[in-house]
Amino acid sequence: MTIELSDDLSGLPPERTVFHVDRVRMRIMTGDHPFHLAEREAIAENWKREIAANPALFDGRMILQRRIGLVRGGIVSEGYIAPFSTFLWWRKQPERHGALHIHSYPVLETSDGALVAIRKGAHTANAGMVYFACGSFDPDDVVDGHCDPELNMRREVLEETGIELHDATVSDGYYIAHFRRTVTLFRLFRFDETADQMIARIERHMHVAEDKEIAGAVAIRSADPSVHPYHVGMLPVLNWYFGQGQDVAE
Repeated sequence: MTIELSDDLSGLPPERTVFHVDRVRMRIMTGDHPFHLAEREAIAENWKREIAANPALFDGRMILQRRIGLVRGGIVSEGYIAPFSTFLWWRKQPERHGALHIHSYPVLETSDGALVAIRKGAHTANAGMVYFACGSFDPDDVVDGHCDPELNMRREVLEETGIELHDATVSDGYYIAHFRRTVTLFRLFRFDETADQMIARIERHMHVAEDKEIAGAVAIRSADPSVHPYHVGMLPVLNWYFGQGQDVAE
């Protein structure tokens, strides 16, 4: 079967619309991302400014997408391993042409109807922002030439919060939303604990975690965007979850 991939998101439902897919398949290509090759000098200059402002930043490797497509029941994409500095320069571009970013949100549900998220530490690239414990796909998430979303979610949640996703009941498939060429894929992980109990667990983990990536944990009980300084990718997820009915585009 021939799969049509595009370097834009025109084949997906409108921005901020949550829709469901059964599977996600993200292929990793060899070589350098075309955006990295085209913008190499600008990326290097921007990185100098970034680390001057925040010396704690690390230019690690992550997955930056190139093309994406929607097929019956699923999302498919092609991406490259690229420096974090390339991503930082790309996301500063007004139109963000030349690349796409896909990241995963493990949405932690509590027994008392809240969602638990984290606040990023002051030394991180998204300092002070609130979003679900997550991280961009990186080479450690690549299995047999494809990104493994479940591996990414388990690793990031365990590293940042000390919580094991195997302890939760998980939703089927994936929910998707996109905004400004960034695609969020998320799953719901329901725990038997209350929000206060889960936050207490996270706070205990913060005292022993080697990498102090988070500054705390919060309970979210509404879609009100003014309650916390949310990362923009959070808003469609919260609107959908607290929308009482959770309409999904097919």
